[in-house]
Amino acid sequence: MKKIIISVLGKDRPGIIAAVTKTLFEQDCNIENVSQTILQNEFSGIFISLVPESVQIDHLQEAFEKRLSRMGLFAFVKTLEPGRHKDSPVDSEPFVITTRGPDRKGLVAEITEILARHRVNVTNLQAVFKGGADPNDNIMIYEVDIPSQIDRKVLAARLKAKAEELELEISIQHKKIFEAINRV
Repeated sequence: MKKIIISVLGKDRPGIIAAVTKTLFEQDCNIENVSQTILQNEFSGIFISLVPESVQIDHLQEAFEKRLSRMGLFAFVKTLEPGRHKDSPVDSEPFVITTRGPDRKGLVAEITEILARHRVNVTNLQAVFKGGADPNDNIMIYEVDIPSQIDRKVLAARLKAKAEELELEISIQHKKIFEAINRV
């Protein structure tokens, strides 16, 4: 068996996940992971699946195009390469960084540039921008893996300085603390 990753994009409507999973089932594939969301009115889904060696990626791509194009959707299929990227830190801890503040272009780029310089991997990002100056209308939540070998105080100081420059409130918490505080 080999692993593939399928990305599906298009205008949201009922039946998208049914169409994707039926296509995988018909090709004798087994789903391992799914991450799906609706951004405004657009569907975005990523599926990781185990595929029999006999199934060709080109054939699977054609099967998705045939079924999903009728729904106005686009799919991209590729083989999932095993292992971590050479630049990904092996030893890291999960943190949650939240920012609130007035909307302006470049907020995500400014924060993630600092994270990238410190080899911090963003594992999940949720951003809600309604525009305007009300900080409660513009919130970003970054789930990140911070390498154990970096100086967290230096990273926090750089993030706080950038947040102040951008007129953002920023919070940096270990993921376990964030989840305990925000448990419903």
